[in-house]
Amino acid sequence: MNINPQEMQQVAAQEAPRLDLYAGIHKALRALMADTLLALGRADTDDALELARTSQRVMELLDFCASHLQHENDFIHAAMEARAPGASEVIAHEHEEHERHIGELSGLACALLKLDAQQRASAALELYRQLALFIAANFQHMHVEETAHNAVLWSRYTDAELAELHAALVASIPPQEMMYVVRWLVPFMNPAERIAMMADMRAHAPAPAFAAALDIVRPHLSDLEWVKLTRGLGLPAVPGLVHA
Repeated sequence: MNINPQEMQQVAAQEAPRLDLYAGIHKALRALMADTLLALGRADTDDALELARTSQRVMELLDFCASHLQHENDFIHAAMEARAPGASEVIAHEHEEHERHIGELSGLACALLKLDAQQRASAALELYRQLALFIAANFQHMHVEETAHNAVLWSRYTDAELAELHAALVASIPPQEMMYVVRWLVPFMNPAERIAMMADMRAHAPAPAFAAALDIVRPHLSDLEWVKLTRGLGLPAVPGLVHA
């Protein structure tokens, strides 16, 4: 990995915050991963419908992870390699390992629904344990990206260039996937991040898409969080909410 430790220290010492391409989406991933793991752990394996729904949630997580890996490979890693050859090599290999793990987990999740009732509990537990290991590896992986990879990006790209890179990445995401991102991204941001995210969407997305995003986010925010968001966006207050 072509990453200089002194470079990382210099970046960490900067007073002005830099544009972080990883922070938001990684909050979404951590939330989605944790929520899915908890759902799998508490699933009733004697209830076929509940088990099917939980397995579907696992598959949605795995599909999202696979898509995320591809986005990083195509945009972030390509940008790093363009100006710091070799800088993404280690994480790129980890991406390959994650892809293999995703395939294995998908197989376990699909097989779970085909088992006899008496086999489901042990199979669900095995899927739960393997998913936990996958998530643990991803948490460590994301930390490296947020530190070492950001050091490379920040030392070789301006914030304006990173903003262009981010815009190109976002533009490549299909609308349905973007709404899935919004559902897991916006509710788990802090208020300032949430307002900035939605303000940017309002500025660049069609009005119906922005309205749909608000509809997706609303059920996952507390009344106070919703009030802070609408105030920050300058939107009219919604009757019935608790204003603080």
